[in-house]
Amino acid sequence: MSTRNVYFLIIGALLLVGLAIFWSPTARSQINATPSWVPIGVSSSGNTSTVWFHEPSSRQTLACQTIAAQGSGITGIKCVTAKLP
Repeated sequence: MSTRNVYFLIIGALLLVGLAIFWSPTARSQINATPSWVPIGVSSSGNTSTVWFHEPSSRQTLACQTIAAQGSGITGIKCVTAKLP
């Protein structure tokens, strides 16, 4: 095989790879970044409060409760998620 044919084969292969990269689809994220949490209940006892949320599309529940330290009031919120059967 002549060197001229080898150059044409290399250039053709590089062109083919370049076109394949150009026309290949890009990756798209499937993450739902904005879940639609629906509030379903609230309760309070003393200086603690709890709220429950539900997301129908993923069947997940979320419960958040305030954390109170003695003498300093509310110091934070603790949340727990679970998937419904």
